[in-house]
Amino acid sequence: MRNIFGLLFILLLISSCNSSAEEQPTESSKKLKITCTTSMLGDAVKQMFGDAVDVDVLMGPGVDPHLYKATQGDLGRLTDADVIVYNGLHLEGKMGTILENLALRKPVIAAAELLPENRLLYLSVEDDIHDPHVWFDVRLWAFLCHELRDSLISIDSTGLSSTLEQSDAYLFELRQLDDWTRMELSKIPQEQRVLITAHDAYEYFGRAYGVEVKGLQGISTVAEYGLRDVSELVQFISSRKIPAIFLESSVPKRSMEAVLEGCQRNGFEVKLGATLFSDAMGDENTPEGTYIGMVKHNVNSIKSALMP
Repeated sequence: MRNIFGLLFILLLISSCNSSAEEQPTESSKKLKITCTTSMLGDAVKQMFGDAVDVDVLMGPGVDPHLYKATQGDLGRLTDADVIVYNGLHLEGKMGTILENLALRKPVIAAAELLPENRLLYLSVEDDIHDPHVWFDVRLWAFLCHELRDSLISIDSTGLSSTLEQSDAYLFELRQLDDWTRMELSKIPQEQRVLITAHDAYEYFGRAYGVEVKGLQGISTVAEYGLRDVSELVQFISSRKIPAIFLESSVPKRSMEAVLEGCQRNGFEVKLGATLFSDAMGDENTPEGTYIGMVKHNVNSIKSALMP
């Protein structure tokens, strides 16, 4: 009898061990955990790889990456990630040291730095500093997504190689979006095709789609604007009779309100167009919470406000 109970105990123990082993994911089935700094990058990875990856995004709607400082919780999320994807080109300026240190221990990809240098815009040739806002040129963003896809597949070819068809379909959508953007903006008369926003983030957009762009602040919202900047922009708007100026979702509206008031004092009525998405996308589960939806919102808003 004692031998029978002993045998039953051993069988239960083996069964329990097998059950526990089945519940644990194997190395081959484990999803790659990718932490992205910006919502644009997070959306790109989700769209290309779907359920094959776990994506975590640090900066949500309305967050300004130029000013963003990583919290203690963020450090934990970055440490737990298998791969980190960030924009680079100094967009996440206050996180530079953290990302450099993490790159010594795990794959860390600066997505915008995967682009050929000859397709980047310079902020300062002398200091070799480039404009980081590459997502505003949809065709350039599609190129970036292609390079990012290949970089991630090289890290986990077993888990991600089966997603090529899905990512190719998304890249095709981006090329269609670029064609649509070009067509819609070309409907605005050339002399009216002037985009004025809070900070100078739309140079890639202007180059790609034939739009003249001006920002009150510099390329980074870290830079302060002064009375002279406001006065010069007011004079430009009034003399060119620009019909509308735009707020940005990730930049406080007080800067453009000062421009609006200045134009009114100057005797020129300019209207506020719809708020544009610049350094962050819209709320999750809204059309603007995806890259494609964000671009369409911006283009439709600009066209609506600038068309005569």
